[in-house]
Amino acid sequence: MPIDVDAAVVANTRLSDEYNVVALDAPAIARDALPGQFVMVKPALGTDPLLRRPFSIFEILRDGGGRPTGVSILNKRVGVGTRLLFDAVPGSRVPCLGPLGRPFEAADRSGEAWMVAGGVGLAPFATLAEALGARRTPSTLFYGGRRSVDLFYVDVFERLGVRVVLATEDGSRGERGRITVPLERALKAAGTDRTVTLYVCGPTPMMAAAASLARRHGRRALVSLEQVMGCGLGGCYSCVVPVRRNGSSHFVRSCLDGPVLDSSEIVWEELTHEAGLRGPPSRH
Repeated sequence: MPIDVDAAVVANTRLSDEYNVVALDAPAIARDALPGQFVMVKPALGTDPLLRRPFSIFEILRDGGGRPTGVSILNKRVGVGTRLLFDAVPGSRVPCLGPLGRPFEAADRSGEAWMVAGGVGLAPFATLAEALGARRTPSTLFYGGRRSVDLFYVDVFERLGVRVVLATEDGSRGERGRITVPLERALKAAGTDRTVTLYVCGPTPMMAAAASLARRHGRRALVSLEQVMGCGLGGCYSCVVPVRRNGSSHFVRSCLDGPVLDSSEIVWEELTHEAGLRGPPSRH
């Protein structure tokens, strides 16, 4: 069951003029959290903003003895709620509900795990990389952004033993272009003799492109969706996702059935159209 706590802000680390990481004192949530799950955070007391916002659990914080003490969230300042989190002061408290949602299934060491992140889509992968490292699963992070200043925590993944492939649209770091370009090249090179599972999170068009590549190359892809969420508990139906199962199409709630879903089930044409209408994602 999810736990609702008034979590104290332990630290606010500014990564740039737009991005920051907020560390929250929430040991009860941290103890139960699994890779890919999220929390619903109300960045300030009062009514503005009225609703909580969903954020992937970025890191599990631990004390010197390894005991979970809290979680962190990766934040990009884009609206009222994210601006408040960008300016969060250590010692202040924010209501935090979690852990929520369906987690990733971590591949074992008989295969490989390829994480594909676009921008703040990096958020669910730090905990996944830690879990994959514990299983000794060979892992690669394909990480893309518009500019070099949009890429963070690369050294953390490298310390966890993850091979990192970078791409930026302006060519300021890594390969020039979108991250799906080196991903496609790697999929072609892998052939069919290696078992590879893709884990994808980022802008919806990028996830749709990665899902298409996975399908063409016969790979399974698990995607962490960035749906708008009003409650995180399945009550408001704001986060519905079109899926096709057993030959018929219907909607599922990403806060309950996801946010991690098998990419082969998603009706991407409808989802990308919806994403274009609603604007920036609500999560991460």
